[in-house]
Amino acid sequence: MPASGCATCVFRAKYDNKPRSFLGRLWLWHIRFCPGWKAYMASLSQEERTELAQKYHLKKFLA
Repeated sequence: MPASGCATCVFRAKYDNKPRSFLGRLWLWHIRFCPGWKAYMASLSQEERTELAQKYHLKKFLA
């Protein structure tokens, strides 16, 4: 299985630079249900997962 591109995703970078941009908001909406993002989050350590969940306001990954 190929490695996830979530860490270097162009749309994620758009969100990080300009969260209110159309592509940034589209990316944030997309990660709510994306199976690739869920797998990426599961592959991270608990500390990294919590940090990203707080940064992107993802309550389901904070538990």
